[in-house]
Amino acid sequence: MDEFEKVLPKLVKIQLFSDFNLENENDCRILKMVYENLTLKNFKKGDIIIKEGDYGDSFYILYSGSVQVLRNTPAGDKIALANLTAEQNIFFGETALISKDTRSATVKASSDCTAVVLSSKKFIDLCDKEPLLGYRVIIQLARRMAKTIRDTNSDKATLYEALFNEIEEGGY
Repeated sequence: MDEFEKVLPKLVKIQLFSDFNLENENDCRILKMVYENLTLKNFKKGDIIIKEGDYGDSFYILYSGSVQVLRNTPAGDKIALANLTAEQNIFFGETALISKDTRSATVKASSDCTAVVLSSKKFIDLCDKEPLLGYRVIIQLARRMAKTIRDTNSDKATLYEALFNEIEEGGY
């Protein structure tokens, strides 16, 4: 089994590429183009893969190992948001594919790990050649971002309600 045959099943398990069907010859051809533009990057335990606040231009798929997602609080303390493993079909840095914005969290290797990396430039170049790739990935990104917005709004409403109840009950 060559490396492409190893990476391909992992690729379609990732939400952004889940609209591609391995039984479809055209889909496989497009995914092979994606594969040819990926690089493998190894990280040692403790390495920072992406850092909150830095500008990023690459998307990562955790191929092996585990990572911890951290975020700074307004007071400057780091809090752990999640511990994730490659078996969970984890990816991060996806907004870098379409935006040169700052990273919203830090991702730290919690074990030696390997990530499959796609730069935004290579992704855009691929989309210029294969608009179907861009369309499908952008749809998945939009769905993911819409869910994040819904979840954030729900969390805010819960916090406001808790704060309101605390004030109403004379807690302040």
